[in-house]
Amino acid sequence: MSAFTMEWFLPLYVFLAGEFNFVFSLLLEDFPALGSNNVPRFISKDSSMKIALNYTRLQNHTVLFYKQDCEDLYVGGTDFVLRLNTSNSHIVERYNLSTTEPEECPEQSPCENVITVIEELNGRVYACGTNGYRPQCRTLVSAGENKSEDCDDGTGISPFEYSQNSISLTVDGDLYAAAPLESDGSSLQFRRKAGNRTNVWMYDNWTLEPTFISATCVKRKNDRDNEKIYVFFRELNSDPSHEADHWISRVARVCKVDEGGSKRFFQNMWTSFIKARLVCGFPEQSLYFNHLQDIYVLHSNWNNTRVYAIFTSRWNSTAVCIYTIGMIEDVFENSTFKDYDQEIPSPRPGTCVKNSRTLPLATVNVVKDHPEMSDWVPSVHRTAPFYVSSYNYTKIAVDQVRGADNKSYNVLLLATDSGKVHKVLEAGDEPLLISETRFFNPSAALSVKLDSKKKKLVVGFSDVIATVDLQSCQYGSSCEDCVLAQDPYCAWSESEKKCTAAAP
Repeated sequence: MSAFTMEWFLPLYVFLAGEFNFVFSLLLEDFPALGSNNVPRFISKDSSMKIALNYTRLQNHTVLFYKQDCEDLYVGGTDFVLRLNTSNSHIVERYNLSTTEPEECPEQSPCENVITVIEELNGRVYACGTNGYRPQCRTLVSAGENKSEDCDDGTGISPFEYSQNSISLTVDGDLYAAAPLESDGSSLQFRRKAGNRTNVWMYDNWTLEPTFISATCVKRKNDRDNEKIYVFFRELNSDPSHEADHWISRVARVCKVDEGGSKRFFQNMWTSFIKARLVCGFPEQSLYFNHLQDIYVLHSNWNNTRVYAIFTSRWNSTAVCIYTIGMIEDVFENSTFKDYDQEIPSPRPGTCVKNSRTLPLATVNVVKDHPEMSDWVPSVHRTAPFYVSSYNYTKIAVDQVRGADNKSYNVLLLATDSGKVHKVLEAGDEPLLISETRFFNPSAALSVKLDSKKKKLVVGFSDVIATVDLQSCQYGSSCEDCVLAQDPYCAWSESEKKCTAAAP
């Protein structure tokens, strides 16, 4: 019997959505609840979690890179990158990436190379780190390969120290990144920084002290010239009033084909950069979650691609809001430009053209001076967040699961700041909190990676790398308990008389 067979259980959860106003007057731990006395259901560490790696020293920062089509997980820490086999957790290879030319390290600063970026670039694994305040990137070469290790300047790709903000993304042989150009953390922009094509960067006035969260490229199979890169970040609010929120959360986009402007105007600058505000909250009450924390993009056909975002608020609660690329595009394509009251030139600012250097000056000037949309991007649920909790969630991944009923379900995997992972089912418009996995380490995860094929979640802490078996199904000893869990990874096995992993 499938955990999704007994549909008569579903009315138990109808009260969860209702009117969201009550959220602020009740304990947020009670939202949402399950048809169970144990909310959320604790999954034993022994059965669901496995230690993949114990560090010999505590790590202040780690980065994970997983190649879905093979068994390799790359782990970057201080002075090293490890290549792990995800099936047996064995270390396949260790790359020593300690600081080059340590005699040149600044005085009174740690002379270490904290790895902050691991990407695949032109078929090779590319790692960048702080390198004693002189960021450097290297192509990782295995011990058996007859090749030399290439080293490149990593300024603008890796920060100067791990605590500074940075993101990275590789698309079709090009590396996009946001990292400071100066050692004090200033000149932080999103750029196309390495690869096969022209380096392009931002105009200084487009953002105000940004914190970049994530970037993704959304593919369009039959319209490659119109593919765009979406950048998610928060920035300081330019409104100085006391009523205004300190931060504003944003989505921006640039065209993948953008090569910058002409030699006379905006050369090597994005000609397609436009941005909009992300709405997450209760618009009717003017209550918003404005502090964007993390993003996960669940790719589908381009307009149905879903963006899952974690936000925090001034009243110490966390929300998850969901957006679609189609809704984001609707704002970018149809909104007016903020503080711009003239006729919108043609082609419309932000439009992708094969040769951006031929764009008319009027179009590029709007991008230069008025890149913000007047309209805000609403969430899928519009009047309220998808999920509100008093747990402080810091990382998110989303898995698409085919249940035993052969239907597809989205499951949110939310890491807390206290060493827990919650499994939350997206049941239509309802969030159902299914289970909680507790780690040995009661601290925030530094990094997470989803292995969707093997149904594992890799979580990096300061002392260990651990994997969570998403198909752990400890939901009691009866069919009723198994069904009530509403876990699409699980189903009741009549032959084994237990709740077990659903057949693929």
